[in-house]
Parts: sequence; structure tokens; C-alpha cells
Amino acid sequence: MKNEIKIALVTGGSRGLGKNMALELAKKGLHLILTYNNNEEKAKEVIKEIERLGQQAIAVQLNVTEFNNFEEFFATVKKSIKSKFGVEKIDYLINNAGIGINVPFAKTTEEQLDTIYNIQFKGTYLLTQRALNILNDGGGIVNVSTGLTRFALNGFSVYASMKSAIETLTKYQAKELGDRKIRSNVIAPGAIETDFGGGAVRDNEKMNNFIASNTVLGRVGLPDDIGSVVAFLCTDDAKWINAQRIEVSGGQMI
Repeated sequence: MKNEIKIALVTGGSRGLGKNMALELAKKGLHLILTYNNNEEKAKEVIKEIERLGQQAIAVQLNVTEFNNFEEFFATVKKSIKSKFGVEKIDYLINNAGIGINVPFAKTTEEQLDTIYNIQFKGTYLLTQRALNILNDGGGIVNVSTGLTRFALNGFSVYASMKSAIETLTKYQAKELGDRKIRSNVIAPGAIETDFGGGAVRDNEKMNNFIASNTVLGRVGLPDDIGSVVAFLCTDDAKWINAQRIEVSGGQMI
């Protein structure tokens, strides 16, 4: 019996956490669609790594703030997967694309507020809406939040507020898409060593040490700590997990 093709779309899949998510999904036997904003070469490198794992992948350019282009984006995705995989729909959507910002509440500008809103919430909201036409019944959505919705660290008022909205949105998606058997869950990583936010956690030794000392497992997170959890949520092993916030932080700030 031929194995059923399963496809996951990972936004921001060319680097950082998104790259690790894509690789872990490939290890679970899924084919991938990666989006990248402006670095096509990085996306192609990830595709090569996925192919070495025995799976196939497609990279498609996407700016999550160019809302009017979402319909064209999904038309491209549909055409690409039909050509490469012989199917017209995907099974999982992982809303990973985003940026970080660290600025005190009193100094946050309207422009910074709008930027984070558009990328972290509005983009995710509208992209997922458009994805419903190409998402198989019985599939799943994985949104990405942050541990900062549970605990507070200076300078993250805008970022964490938008991620709190994503957590609420996840529940509503699960509630309203239940008749299609589409599950929606949200993961909440703790501080991770990547180039996210200018590499602050990775490159700032003082911040790194502070976070490690306030995490019960004694270190900051790594991309490898996150991708496998996302991959798990995109398998039948997680078929009864729905509307959940899963924190992946090693026990940070407990």
C-alpha cells in the first residue's frame, strides 16, 4: 500500500526555528513547503537538507505583511504541489514567520506597534483564513507564541501582547474549525539561541546567563528543542490534542 502524502507549510522556514521545524517534520515523513521573505538561497539550502532526509520540499516567497498577495501566494502553492506531489491541498500550516522587538513600554512608537501587529497577528490571522481553502479536513494548524505571555521581562510589551492574541485566536480556530476536524494548537517557546531579535539571546552573554539561571534545566533553549514538538503536533500521535498552549521553555521562570 502506497504511503499517503502529507504536506506541511512552514512560514519563515528558511532559518532559525522555522528551519528546524521543517527538518523535524521531514524526519516524520512529511513533505514541505517553506516560505522565505528575501533570502531564497537560505531556503534552497534547507531544501537540500530535507532532500537528504528523503523528503521533498518547495520554497515560495512570502511577505506576511503583504496581505493583498495572499491569494496569489496560495495559487502558486496549489500549482506547485499539484506539479510536484500530484495533490492540490496541504495538511498542516505552521505559522512561524515573525520578528522580535525589545523596547520599553514608555518608548514604544506607534510605528513599532503597527509593525508587530501586522507581522505577528494580522498577517497570521489573514494568512490562515486564506489557507482554509487549501487545507485538508482532518489537518492541523500550529501557531507560535512565546513564554513571555506567561511571565514578563522588560521591553517585550508589544511582542508579548500580540502573542497573547495569537493564543486566544488558536482557541477560536479550534472551536470553529472542529466540524472539519482541523486541530489548532499553539506552542510557546522560551528564550532560544537564534538570530531572532538580532541574536540577543545567543550573543548577549549577560542575557544568556540570566535566562539560564532562571530556567530549571539550567540553559537557554536551542532550535532543536522546538522543532520536534511542532513535528509531533503534525502527526496522528497528537490527534487528540486540540486548542492547547504547549510551553517549550525548559521550565523558564517558574
